[in-house]
Amino acid sequence: IGEVTDAIEKIASGHLETKVPVTYNDEIDKLAMGLNLMAEQLEERDRQLSDRMQQLEETLGKLSATQAQLIQSEKMSSLGQMVAGIAHEFNNPVSFIYGNVDYAFEYVDDLLEAIKVYQEEYPNPAPLVEETISDLELDFVVEDLHKLLNSMKNGARRIRDIVENLKTFSRLDQTGMKKVNIRDNIEATLSFLQHRIHPEKRTEIEIVKKYGNLPQVTGNTGQLNQVFANIINNAIDVLEIENIENPQIKITTEATDLGSVKIKIADNGPGMTEEVLKQVFNPFFTTKSVGSGTGLGLSVSYSIVVEYHRGKLSCISAPGQGSEFIIEIPN
Repeated sequence: IGEVTDAIEKIASGHLETKVPVTYNDEIDKLAMGLNLMAEQLEERDRQLSDRMQQLEETLGKLSATQAQLIQSEKMSSLGQMVAGIAHEFNNPVSFIYGNVDYAFEYVDDLLEAIKVYQEEYPNPAPLVEETISDLELDFVVEDLHKLLNSMKNGARRIRDIVENLKTFSRLDQTGMKKVNIRDNIEATLSFLQHRIHPEKRTEIEIVKKYGNLPQVTGNTGQLNQVFANIINNAIDVLEIENIENPQIKITTEATDLGSVKIKIADNGPGMTEEVLKQVFNPFFTTKSVGSGTGLGLSVSYSIVVEYHRGKLSCISAPGQGSEFIIEIPN
């Protein structure tokens, strides 16, 4: 009876593995057998409850990550719509300027030709004309005018290219799988991040590009742009925070034997420890200070590449050796 009583107290305190020895097959032993059976059933029920709790925790974690990803995708979609509107507004005036620079060249050449003919026909102009030519520094104006127009044309071309890249990047709100030119998407993303790559008060980041001959792949343009932006932004953050002396981001693309496209984005930052590397794609994991990052960028990128595009996303890193993200998109 004492052993049964002790066993009941242990089971009541949570020690469900407790068993009462059965020796004489009498009434007390029958009570002990019933108590042992009850303890086994409670132990099994406790195990099932623990498994169910773990499943619920995993489900809650997935739901939380999915919700965060949806919010992030919505933000990127809104950003894409805003950028598309800005690009559209820029497009018309920039096209007007760029398209008319060539006509300006022609008109200026015609005027200069007229001046040249006038000088040949009237080598000795009136004093007022000669004084005016001297005041205007006509020889310098003639020499510098083409340089000025060329600078205007190059500037207009640069703005036009930026607008085109913004239009490519702004397709964040597009849905569905289409043929994608990976190089155009990377260039559009880099153009969108120019203000971070070439800042006013910090060392410029050198972008080294080694593009291979790539086939078009089937993918979602907006989502892939989001992946490139997240990874490159993270690399810029690391280079800024660690204040790397000669910051560099290297982007390499190549076609695999299976026809897929592999994109490598590497930085020369401090690298990651093995412990950090294991968690780098986990939702809400971040090494940034509070308020500087949500820990969703790489998690969302992993979902886009692996789950939506059936591709691969991995990272190679070690302390002091920088980090390299490898994206593989099947054809």
